[in-house]
Amino acid sequence: MPKPESWRLDAASYPVCIDLQTRFQDMDINGHLNNVAFAALFESGRVLLNRQVRPLDERPSNERTMVAAVEINYLAEGNFPDPVRIVTGIGRIGTSSWTIVQAMFQNGHAIATCDTVVVCRTDGQAKPLRAEMVAELEVNLAKPV
Repeated sequence: MPKPESWRLDAASYPVCIDLQTRFQDMDINGHLNNVAFAALFESGRVLLNRQVRPLDERPSNERTMVAAVEINYLAEGNFPDPVRIVTGIGRIGTSSWTIVQAMFQNGHAIATCDTVVVCRTDGQAKPLRAEMVAELEVNLAKPV
C-alpha cells in the first residue's frame, strides 16, 4: 500500500465531517477497533454525504446507485472508547460513477483512509450522470487546503 498523499491526512481537505462514538463490540481480540468496525464507520460518513448529494425524496425512481468497490487503508490502530471523526468528500467524477474519498481520525491522528467507487444506473444501465447530480458532486469535492 502506497503512503497516502499528505492532503488526504488533513481533515480540512474534506467538506463533510461526522464524529462517531466507537463501541465495545467494535474491538478485536487485541483490544483494537476491528476491520468491520472501520468499514461500518466509513459507511456512516458515506451515507451522510450521499444524503446531501442525493436527497431521498429528490431521486428519480428509475435511478439507482451502488457501491462497486471499497478500499480501506489502515494507517494506525483505533481504540475503544475514543470517538472517531470521519471526513468525506468526492475525489473523482466520471461519466456514470464517482469516487468518495474519506479519512478517519482518532485523537487528532489519521488512522485510516477509504476510497469507494459508486456507480449510478438509470433504467438498469450505466448512463451519464444527470447535470444536477454532477453539480452537487462538484460542490462536495475534497481538495488540498
